[in-house]
Amino acid sequence: MEVLKLVDNYIESPFVELSDSSPIPFIVANTISSTAKEIKDQHLIPVFVKDNQPVISQADFINLTGDIAKHIFQREVILEPSVRVSYPIKGRIPDAKEKPAHLLLEEEKTIYYERMAFALEIPSISDNINGNRLNLTIGGIKAYNLDNLYSKKGSDERFKIFIGFQNKVCTNMCISTDGLIADLKVRSLNELTDGIYNLIENYNAKQHLDQLKSLTKQSLTEHQFAQLIGKAKMYQHLPPKYKKHLQELSFGDTQISIVVKDYYQDESFCREDDGSINMWKLYNLFTGANKASYIDTFLDRGLNAFSFTNGIANSLSKQQNNWFIN
Repeated sequence: MEVLKLVDNYIESPFVELSDSSPIPFIVANTISSTAKEIKDQHLIPVFVKDNQPVISQADFINLTGDIAKHIFQREVILEPSVRVSYPIKGRIPDAKEKPAHLLLEEEKTIYYERMAFALEIPSISDNINGNRLNLTIGGIKAYNLDNLYSKKGSDERFKIFIGFQNKVCTNMCISTDGLIADLKVRSLNELTDGIYNLIENYNAKQHLDQLKSLTKQSLTEHQFAQLIGKAKMYQHLPPKYKKHLQELSFGDTQISIVVKDYYQDESFCREDDGSINMWKLYNLFTGANKASYIDTFLDRGLNAFSFTNGIANSLSKQQNNWFIN
């Protein structure tokens, strides 16, 4: 397959002795850790109300992606998926319907989580940028709230899938335009399989890495960084007619404040002594702040971090005006 040629030609494949995913979560906001086995064995599967047919489960999604990764990357090390879930939907078995909640036994409770995100790391496919090791990572998001569960089986089920690189210094996720399908609509596991294969086959790892490496060549002065932060806060309140002529920035006040704090405090990506910061570090401040996003906005903001910092870097390299720093 073409993706294998891409990997062989452009990505370093050092020997790796790892077997577990990083204990540092790739997303933290409003999520808890889980596993594909726990989801399969202990969580209910929602159904389409009109015919009581099950949706494609989160566990099936994780396991299918893992099987595809093992098929495509047969010679590589593939770690156990890192799984995060949020928005628990709690219930109880019929025999316990009259019990007060605080008296319920564990075997009388039921649960599933409305939203799930996972990342499958392939550490034997990696590269190094500015002293940071980046490992190839595949993953996705399944949020049942996006499905029309009041319909019948055969209605569209929505998935988000991505392939990119995880920065092992901080577990920040690096995602590019061709590494994300933000709204994959399928009606069967076969269609989901095709979508995952198509994403991996169309992903240009070399181009993505080259774009990331180019960020190390451009820097903001302290004054430009201050301008960018101020304009980023202004951007959120601009009338739509002005926004449409500017780069999109989907980060809110919470994430922008994290960027500012880490500009001073982050051990790996803080400013230089003169206050300057290169665009690679700035990009990682944004992807680090993105870990405070909820599951449903995580991938979209991750892609926005990439396009936004690239836009700023291009303006710097071509000495073009950019509203955020001029």
